[in-house]
Amino acid sequence: MNKETKTYRKGEIPGIIAINTRECKGCDACKRFCPTGAITGMFGATHRVDADLCISCGQCLVNCPFGAPYETVDPVEQVAAKLADKRTTVVGIIAPAVRVAIGEPFGMPVGSLVTGKMYSAMKKAGFVILDNNFAADLTIMEEGTEFIQRARHALFGEKAEHGGEIGPLPQFTSCCPAWVRFVETNYPALIPNLSSAKSPQQMAGAVAKTYGAAQVFKAAPESVYTVGIMPCTAKKFEASRPEFQSAWHFMKEKGGAASSAPYPDIDAVLTTRDLARLLKKMKINLAAENDAEGGTLFAEYTGAGTIFGNTGGVMEAALRTAYVVLTGTPLARLEFEAVRGLKGVKSADVTLRDQKYGKDVTVKVAVVHDIRANIRPIVEEVMAGRSPYHFIEVMNCPGGCINGGGQPICDTGSSWIGRVLPSFAWS
Repeated sequence: MNKETKTYRKGEIPGIIAINTRECKGCDACKRFCPTGAITGMFGATHRVDADLCISCGQCLVNCPFGAPYETVDPVEQVAAKLADKRTTVVGIIAPAVRVAIGEPFGMPVGSLVTGKMYSAMKKAGFVILDNNFAADLTIMEEGTEFIQRARHALFGEKAEHGGEIGPLPQFTSCCPAWVRFVETNYPALIPNLSSAKSPQQMAGAVAKTYGAAQVFKAAPESVYTVGIMPCTAKKFEASRPEFQSAWHFMKEKGGAASSAPYPDIDAVLTTRDLARLLKKMKINLAAENDAEGGTLFAEYTGAGTIFGNTGGVMEAALRTAYVVLTGTPLARLEFEAVRGLKGVKSADVTLRDQKYGKDVTVKVAVVHDIRANIRPIVEEVMAGRSPYHFIEVMNCPGGCINGGGQPICDTGSSWIGRVLPSFAWS
């Protein structure tokens, strides 16, 4: 891996993915799945990753038939040590896509939903549960409210309630860290179009070390150790971003962290594969566990948080929020089917009655996944001022987080999404 990087700030991990030259056969499979052209090397020669171009999505890793790409960050031993330290409250933050994949390393059928078994296994390991679906609900309330503010500003000239600037349309989602880095390194002019809402993982970390520490865990923030359990290798990079020390800044302003060194909102990230290794290391067989409840306020959530792991899920959840806020009435049918499915770019027009202004508003939305194949025409339209859309959801990985770079790897060395795609007539 190239250590002389130019696009990382102090504290950020300069490249999550590297290639083991002893395993690489130079077959070019990784190049075909890389969304940024970060992998170089002649056919038949060993390849390498340019860390400045890499967005840490891990699609090369899950699609290599020889297992040559690997993660440069492995926090399993570090998390195990924290779990053994009884002075530390270790909070496991479970992403929605993990619970339908973690059963595979324990011999369960592909796609098994094992939320209750996962809660049980993680409690046995020593975690307390913060379901990331809870934080996804927070994210969508923030992101949906921000979109309404931007739309009302564009349509009716509405000003920000507390002053300050209001971002432009279209608003892009910001919960995919690979997509955010893609914008930063390829289209920095579009940074203002990204939602200012944090991802669910980062909201969860800040909540755990503020309200959670004081009201739920009854522990000092410095003794709360937060672990993202994610289907995504890029989440390891996201957690290292220096702006994500919100809990420390908050506590410092309140006088509660004056003598403490800065601490991150998320201390470590385990991928689905990492968590399986950790549980096996601790002799915990997830498949044999009985279902358990989460046991805390942070294990409560809605269906909107649950669907975040699929392409279209964030947009559908945002539209549900926008409907309630704009019309002032509950949505009779909680489904927006036009943004579902595996088509590379999906779009829809949704007309809502804005009760505040007494006018109908037609919102044009788009949903994009697999940015390697689908994103550049969309962003070029936005850059040229010709985009018809007001709100665009983007997820880097094909199918969304369920097919993330941190998920279990098929024995064939190929991502499952391409093989199942022809089976879905609606895709």
